[in-house]
Order: sequence, then structure tokens, then C-alpha cells
Amino acid sequence: MPHVHILPDSIYNFDARGIAKRFRHAAIFGALDALQAGETMRFCNDHDPLPLLAQLQQRYADSVAINYISREPGRFMIDFVRQ
Repeated sequence: MPHVHILPDSIYNFDARGIAKRFRHAAIFGALDALQAGETMRFCNDHDPLPLLAQLQQRYADSVAINYISREPGRFMIDFVRQ
């Protein structure tokens, strides 16, 4: 049974710091693929994920907006908004 998103414009937290590095990108892509238009994944990571952002730009182009919320050492937060 597929996950049903009840509220549009919902924010779903995704803390990558607890995921093994070799699984992170696959988990992030899966989470982004599950978002409906207007939903946000609030991503938290221990470093600035510049290589990931380049991959997201390539894979999703303009269908995912990228907005930094925080750039603190050990705690980078980015909102990925599905367009």
C-alpha cells in the first residue's frame, strides 16, 4: 500500500547523520522521489553536501528547489521542495 500524503505543503524531516555513508544518497533519492508537489524534505547533514547537490541538480533539474536553512558546523539544514 503506497504512503498517502494527507497535507500538501508538509515538511518531512530527513536526518542523514544517522545513515551509513554508503546508503545515504540512495536513501535521499528515494525520499525525494516519494515527495508530492508542494511537499518539503528538511534535510540535516554533518557537512555541506555539495557533491549531492550537484547530483540532485542533474537528476531533478527544476523539479526540486534547494534552500539552505542553516550552515552551522556539524549541522547543515536544507529544504528540498518538490515543485
